Amino acid sequence: MSDVLIDAVRSLVIIVGLLTGMAYMTWFERRAISRLQVRIGPNRVGPTGLLQPVADALKLFFKEDVRPSMADPFLYPLAPGISLLAALAAFAVLPVGPPITIGGRQIDLIIQDMPVALLYLIGASSLGVYGVVLGGWSSGSKYSLLGALRGGAQVVSYELVLGLALVGVVLVSGTLSISEIVTRQAQTVPYVIVQPLGFLLYFTAAIAETNRAPFDLPEAEQELVAGYHTEYSGFRFALYYIAEYVNVLTVSAIAATLFFGGWTGPFNQLNGPWWLLIKMTVFAFVFVWLRATLPRLRYDQLMKLSWGLLLPLGLLNVLVTAVLVVLTSGGAHA
Repeated sequence: MSDVLIDAVRSLVIIVGLLTGMAYMTWFERRAISRLQVRIGPNRVGPTGLLQPVADALKLFFKEDVRPSMADPFLYPLAPGISLLAALAAFAVLPVGPPITIGGRQIDLIIQDMPVALLYLIGASSLGVYGVVLGGWSSGSKYSLLGALRGGAQVVSYELVLGLALVGVVLVSGTLSISEIVTRQAQTVPYVIVQPLGFLLYFTAAIAETNRAPFDLPEAEQELVAGYHTEYSGFRFALYYIAEYVNVLTVSAIAATLFFGGWTGPFNQLNGPWWLLIKMTVFAFVFVWLRATLPRLRYDQLMKLSWGLLLPLGLLNVLVTAVLVVLTSGGAHA
């Protein structure tokens, strides 16, 4: 089996898994929120509503695709695809398990293991802002444009915090390889223990990056009609919808991998994709829990939190971590 074919199969498995997980993330969210708010939730389509994602997909696929007369003919249909591509691309460097042997050949459970994977991860995740800004601008609507500008400012602001949070992991591990970061956590301790502030900063920034409550201002229904995707309908709107939920799964996988040991765990029998899936499910539930619990922030509160509190804490965390690493290593990192 050629390396190209193996890469293609691994990519296909990851994409199908993410899209399937995204579909049932919507079901999981609606059921969990209904329980938290003492409601019933989806329960009509299939047993306990398990076929509701299929019904939603069919409805959006066959819904009329309305294109504004002033929309850009090239960028308007392209923008939702950029958001989805950025969400999927980030998973390319995340290891989901140890190597397995098929037909006498060892196959790594990662699409592309590169020595600078963490830099790629930050770069790929930051591409999502182009889908937001281009979607609002290309719609030919001033309301969409204002929503896109606000959404872009939010994503860029919290992207800085997210990057600083991951710098602490790089300093502690001494590598940019995500596979190596997972291995070193298995040999020592999960990095959430030595980087608790870094984890809190990362997770807070990840919530804002994915436009989730209480930071869901770019698409808040009472703000600027519907934000940057006001003029989108049908399948193109569904692409934005899919990208948001795939992003939730992706940032959950990143948090589990970089701070909680990834596919490794205390019970060797579960080591592999099962441990990663369990950790991702816990983080996904936290996303849902926050949406059901916290009210939405005002935009000025959102930006003040980023620039006034989280960014200084991120810089402080990097500084303290760097000093501690140099002191504990006897100057070897200097």
